Amino acid sequence: MLSSLDVRQPAGTYRLVIDEEEIFGLSFLAYRRTATMLHIPAISIKSSRHQVVEVDPEELAAALDADALAYRTVEE
Repeated sequence: MLSSLDVRQPAGTYRLVIDEEEIFGLSFLAYRRTATMLHIPAISIKSSRHQVVEVDPEELAAALDADALAYRTVEE
């Protein structure tokens, strides 16, 4: 569950869009993340209602790690 979502979302494949901007003035090419947006519902769910929610990338990474750990535990 992510704090930016009102309700739990079902398992599935979701579209995640990351906006970045170039960091100028460096001797190499680099980018800074400016936004992380999750499109709901999942790609496999047919719905006339679509929503884009900005999510915290660190919170999303922690949720994905916890999900992967839970999946590995079930598989063992």
